Amino acid sequence: MKFPLQIKFHNMPPSQAVENNIRDKASKLNLFYDRITSCRVVVKAPHRHHRKGKVYEVHIDLTVPAGEVVINRLPKGLRTATAPVTDGLETQLIESHEPTRNGAHMDVYVAIRDAFNAAGRKLQDYARRQSGAVKLHPGEHRKIIRK
Repeated sequence: MKFPLQIKFHNMPPSQAVENNIRDKASKLNLFYDRITSCRVVVKAPHRHHRKGKVYEVHIDLTVPAGEVVINRLPKGLRTATAPVTDGLETQLIESHEPTRNGAHMDVYVAIRDAFNAAGRKLQDYARRQSGAVKLHPGEHRKIIRK
């Protein structure tokens, strides 16, 4: 792994096994895009007053040269907006997912796996856009930056 990795736990004690799993998954992100500059992972457990069991949330923030890729694995009902935000050269790609109805994210390892799978897909899309391999629709213009 060539980039710094920050791991934080909210509403749960830090676990070395979970941290090792996150480090293993993060090291594989270089296969999708090798210019990642930093990675922040936040694993949240629900508060004590829950009705339907524990549903873990995993947030991954990847910093890349021209912006940021954000992956949110949120429980149903807490979903955020998914529109890409563009200002200048900085691009922020946000992807939010709802866990399946059978409660697959009641296991922290499944939530981490799904979040890193989504991060890999999002990094592949980002790499395609950076290389110019994505077809633009009529009316869209690609910014050309000359040095």
